[in-house]
Amino acid sequence: MEQALLSWIGALTSIRTEVFWVLGATLSGLVSIHVLLRKREVGAAIGWIGLVWLAPLFGSALYALLGVNRVTRRAQKLGIKPSQASPRRAGGPAPPPVLPERFQPLDQAVRRITSLPLEAGNRIMPLRNGDAVYPAMLAAIREARHSVALSSYIFRKDEIGRAFLDALEDAHHRGVAVRVLVDGIGSGYFFAAVYGGLRRRGVPVGRFMHSVLPWRMPFLNLRTHKKLLILDGTLAFTGGINIADENRVATHPPEPVRDVHFRIEGPVVTQLTAAFASDWAFVMDQELDGPAWFPPLAARGETQARVVSSGPDADLRKIELVVLEAITCARTSIRLMTPYFLPSEVLVSALSLAALRGLTVDVIIPMASDHAVVDWATRAHVDPLLRSDVRIWLDDPPFDHAKLLVIDDAWCFIGSANWDTRSFRLNFELNVEVYDSGLARHLDAFMQEKMSVRLTREHLSRRGLPVRLRDAGVRLLLPYL
Repeated sequence: MEQALLSWIGALTSIRTEVFWVLGATLSGLVSIHVLLRKREVGAAIGWIGLVWLAPLFGSALYALLGVNRVTRRAQKLGIKPSQASPRRAGGPAPPPVLPERFQPLDQAVRRITSLPLEAGNRIMPLRNGDAVYPAMLAAIREARHSVALSSYIFRKDEIGRAFLDALEDAHHRGVAVRVLVDGIGSGYFFAAVYGGLRRRGVPVGRFMHSVLPWRMPFLNLRTHKKLLILDGTLAFTGGINIADENRVATHPPEPVRDVHFRIEGPVVTQLTAAFASDWAFVMDQELDGPAWFPPLAARGETQARVVSSGPDADLRKIELVVLEAITCARTSIRLMTPYFLPSEVLVSALSLAALRGLTVDVIIPMASDHAVVDWATRAHVDPLLRSDVRIWLDDPPFDHAKLLVIDDAWCFIGSANWDTRSFRLNFELNVEVYDSGLARHLDAFMQEKMSVRLTREHLSRRGLPVRLRDAGVRLLLPYL
């Protein structure tokens, strides 16, 4: 009897093992087929296939959570292409851009990448830190008469956050159409104080890719990183600044964050509004239209500008492609500043080749960012650039969150995107390309003031073996840092 029972248990265990083996092999096979058909990057495809065959259940679950881009399917279902807009201009259609011959290939490429025209007649003014940015934004909200659109990755309910809440509520009660988007992770996943506060005040607000049910939240890795405020469809603010007390450097917060934001007027504001309207439709399934959002816009200055939005949907890699094209078209100098510097191998090669062909290439990064792990990975990532005479500079504290790119003292790229894979391929980002030699010289001078401490290969070689191993290991997480 005992022998029969043991035999039966053995047979059952064997059957269970075979069932799990068949299930694992089936899952691994299905995931492998999906990877082969969907993943363009060979390294990523090999990594996922290897993982699901080594650990079928865990690997398949992880791929379902992080590897499948459901955002593209949803964007296609809604018919949304965030980069496309139909600018409305006072006085008729826009004249063709007037650019130096050396920039005409860049304009042609970016026009095809974005499907947007280069808009003339804009005025763009840089603002430094929350100390200058927040008063200007709050005043503009108080003066708005028709519409207010606000999108922010981080929106905290601290002192400055409450000031924005009050201003938005006041605008809503006086009849202004107010629409607010906050990220479902960056502005709080479990305790979204600002989201709840706006809802209680009756202000229309949406949370970007959020669900209270974890199994319905397959977008943890895909965030909206945009920082955008638009008033009456005529005035806009964009750049790198979130809404938090830490950005008010003059008040001496415990962990200050410096940054640059931009005040924009002119026809390009319509493209900014269209980008927000697309995000609002994506989150809330509601369209924004009419003169309150898209009024005819007259020229306000002499700057030519165009919006470049990017995300894992219809706008995949567009900011990265524009950066690559701009580097290729550069003739004399490339100077960039970013809080996080983990570019793809393609961008590393582009910067290295620019330096090798004689251009001055300067990269300014924080001496210590607010994410130590990113700093470790950066130290393990930059050797090819240093070998090619790309100069990397370390900015003294406090941490500077600015994202700037200036080429040939004439072309600027400003906005929310960092120089890392997360910003270029995972996040929803918004940048503005600007042809303005005056603004370019101003930003270039600003960056040159930070070029005092240079990172060298000798400095990196002095790291001990444990530190170098740590940095190299962390670098393997590059796609998700």
